[in-house]
Amino acid sequence: MTVNLHFFAALFVTAVMIAGLDTAHGAEVPVTQPQRLSAEAQRGKAAFEQYCQQCHGDWGQGSQSGPPLIHKIYEPSHHGDAAFFFAITRGSRQHHWNFGNMPPQPQVKQDDIPAIIRFVREVQEVNGIR
Repeated sequence: MTVNLHFFAALFVTAVMIAGLDTAHGAEVPVTQPQRLSAEAQRGKAAFEQYCQQCHGDWGQGSQSGPPLIHKIYEPSHHGDAAFFFAITRGSRQHHWNFGNMPPQPQVKQDDIPAIIRFVREVQEVNGIR
């Protein structure tokens, strides 16, 4: 009986998590903008605006075309900096959201990638994602 109770508790938690993700599909999430960005993050913001904003929104809040990056799913312990690097350079299969696969972004300069990641991380930090 105890095993069944644990199973159903895990199933409930999973269902709640999935339901929470479904409500965010295609919707922007509220984002608190940092009052100040480091020099690298400022450079990353400019590159983000050029390459990423169309799908991921002005501050990474998401859009109808791409998921929000300022979301607990993308916290460093779940999607580290390397995950962002590989998503930009190699693309990413759809796995958390219903936007389809993200194709590689060869137009993004290699030198801009660390700055883009720094920008996203600083915005995440202001929004309680660590």
